[in-house]
Amino acid sequence: MKNKFKKASLALVLCVGYSFLNNASAQTTGWGEGAKLEDAEVVVEKDRKIELPRASRNYQKFTVVPPEPGDRNVRYRFTDYKLPAQDIDLQMKVLTIKQDELMKLYGNYIKAGLGNYGTLYLKGYFHNKRSDVASYGADVSHITSARGPVDKGNSAVTNSAINVHGETYLQGLTVGGRLGYGRDKYHFYGYNPIREVAVDKDTISQVFNRVNAEGYLQNHNSGAPLLYKAGLNVNYLNDRYDMRETNIALSLDSEYGIDEVSGIKVLADLSLLSHKDSTTVSRSFFKLHPTYERQINSLRISVGANIAHTADTVNDARKFNVYPTVRVGVEPIKDNLLIYAGIGGDLQRVSLYGLTQENPFLAPNVRVADLNKGLEVYGGMQANIANFVHLTGRVAYQNFRNMYFYNNSASDSTKFDLVYDDGVTNVFNLYAEAVFNYSDELRVGLKADYNKYSTASLEKAFHRPELMGSVFATYNFYDKILFNSELYYIGSSFGRITSPDGTPVLRETDTIVDLNLKADYRFSNRFTTFLMVNNLFGQKYERFVNYPNKSLNLIGGVSYSF
Repeated sequence: MKNKFKKASLALVLCVGYSFLNNASAQTTGWGEGAKLEDAEVVVEKDRKIELPRASRNYQKFTVVPPEPGDRNVRYRFTDYKLPAQDIDLQMKVLTIKQDELMKLYGNYIKAGLGNYGTLYLKGYFHNKRSDVASYGADVSHITSARGPVDKGNSAVTNSAINVHGETYLQGLTVGGRLGYGRDKYHFYGYNPIREVAVDKDTISQVFNRVNAEGYLQNHNSGAPLLYKAGLNVNYLNDRYDMRETNIALSLDSEYGIDEVSGIKVLADLSLLSHKDSTTVSRSFFKLHPTYERQINSLRISVGANIAHTADTVNDARKFNVYPTVRVGVEPIKDNLLIYAGIGGDLQRVSLYGLTQENPFLAPNVRVADLNKGLEVYGGMQANIANFVHLTGRVAYQNFRNMYFYNNSASDSTKFDLVYDDGVTNVFNLYAEAVFNYSDELRVGLKADYNKYSTASLEKAFHRPELMGSVFATYNFYDKILFNSELYYIGSSFGRITSPDGTPVLRETDTIVDLNLKADYRFSNRFTTFLMVNNLFGQKYERFVNYPNKSLNLIGGVSYSF
């Protein structure tokens, strides 16, 4: 009875409420008489009971099988995928995400510092910002020490340079060039500092002026079968003793792809050098090196010839030379391991421009000859382990003609002559390098270069150490502090000097163990401070006989980017 009463009451309430809403809508919208609703009875029944079955609970845990360990040397392939074009005409407005702004690029910086030995350290680098049309810039450097390891200002040194460079990018072509000027001032301080008469530093000074100009043309169309780079280089050098050297050099590096697995490479060099001091000497140089290369699966073969000519007359230099070149390489593990071996030879251009950078204490009127590597048999390997460790090793047996050595001049022991081995100089070379790179944070490396010289007529391989090695490391601490360190080793070598009574004396130089440290602290993107410590062990070692080096050398300063 109660259920029937509830049903009737609910039906009545719904009918009255619906009629009220209908009347209100008709008044506000103006439907009129034609929009009347017919009488209807709504009956709501609540007789059905919903019963759910009893749920069964499973207390047993699922067993998750751990993944099997696999090779972690993952190779990533970056391929551009394109979505298919949409045929639907969207009427809505699509909200786009704002493009990320490029990181602000500072193309210029200046560095300034002071150090002991009255050292002034100035460097500047200036370059244009991001551009796909051209790249250009300049750099300047001025590093001077008012005092040195011997007699204060008598061993002072100054190195200054300014360089400008630029290139423009055309359709499939890059045209560029460089122009530089350098001025280096040294002193011949390799005398006995204990003497009765003081030495005037102006009488022992040496000044080099260097000018370098270069222009080049290079195509970069990856689809073209012919790739090339052609260049013109002009070097000019003069010194305080009226020596002048001008070298005009042309070079061509080209490669023509026959098909996907073979190609031809041609390297060509032409140099016309004029040297003038007490005499005038013209030295021409030409080299042509064509090779044919072919790749067969993991095997790569290169066969060619190196044809070279020099106009040197020093030590009865061999003018025309032909060296067969053969190289075979195999990759047992693609991109991770390369093993190679070969034979060959080469003629290397030697000039006073480069020799005075190696040893600035050369005597006037030295005679220069190109280095002739008559035969070389070599083998080596390159390995890449997990993309973090890179290994390089090479072993070679070489013989040279006109290999130059530095030896103290008999007339003035503070200066060095160039001496040559009368015959063939045999060299056994072993080189090893290991580098560990971890992202941009840590880099550690080791290098070792061993050369065993067998001379034909010279008593020793003067001022050529057998073993040179270095250990270096770089650590970036949260882009805030950057550490650089280098520990290097240079074995002892020999020089022959003439005593006051005219007796030749063989002298051995020091074994060099040197540690250099550098730290940069970054206050902001623009402002950085730095500290450099050279020769941390403080040894006044001799790289050349009678020429001790500076002991502990400190330079601190700031750099500003803009």
